[in-house]
Amino acid sequence: MDVIAFVGPSGTGKSHRALLVAHQHQADAIIDDGILIKDGKIVAGSSAKMEKSKIMAVRRAIFTLPGHAEEVRSAIAECRPHRILVLGTSENMVYKIARILKLPTIEQIIHIEDIATQREMQKARDSRLKQGKHIIPVPTIELKPHASGFLIDPIQSFFRRNRTRRRKLGEKSIVRPVFSYYGKLIIDDLAIREMVVRIVREKEYISKVGSVRVRHVWKGDEDRGLEISCSVVLTYGSHIPTLIKETQQRVRTKVEYMTGLFVREVDIMVQALYIEA
Repeated sequence: MDVIAFVGPSGTGKSHRALLVAHQHQADAIIDDGILIKDGKIVAGSSAKMEKSKIMAVRRAIFTLPGHAEEVRSAIAECRPHRILVLGTSENMVYKIARILKLPTIEQIIHIEDIATQREMQKARDSRLKQGKHIIPVPTIELKPHASGFLIDPIQSFFRRNRTRRRKLGEKSIVRPVFSYYGKLIIDDLAIREMVVRIVREKEYISKVGSVRVRHVWKGDEDRGLEISCSVVLTYGSHIPTLIKETQQRVRTKVEYMTGLFVREVDIMVQALYIEA
């Protein structure tokens, strides 16, 4: 089984072009926003577009909700696709999805900028922002049992074989998720710092938490993830590298779970050791 990825910022038309990209690269399965699609049918998973909040939608899209990844992994093993196309808003996201679903290494990454013009991407953004429209690359009749009340309209997808003839690729569905009416969601860095302090303090071997810094890594308008650093005072008597590694993993897992943001790295500096009298 081969794995390729299709990457582009949110709202630039990835799902709209997913069928075309899959056809051009001979992919018989697509993973998009939490669902596994094969031969135009939803085989497993639940769409992030059906969630009621953006945080839950992000968690659904990266398969961190309980039981979600296991369901899709089992379906992949059963239907055995030849090549899977994974959609994501960044390279970090598609690599994370591949890791969670235990897929083979991603062999190729296609970027939305390579196949869509700036004008086309801006048109897609306007549709998303002004009308709250999202696209799911499956036929409406297939989506109805999963998205009752969310559907707007089906659309047909074609590609041009020459100047006069077009070949039908399949049907896509337009939906308007509940969370699209709620406006923008922003998690302040102060809230993330407080999360980190509470997570680090959970263990008895942490005597004190010092300064916590949160830095966003940006590429253009896209948030590529967080870099978190903090200083701690450890209780004397344990193997320091083991404790730090455990703390780093716990911070990464819990911050990603609570915020839906990707954590690139967690740096911890041992400032001092506390020795009990």
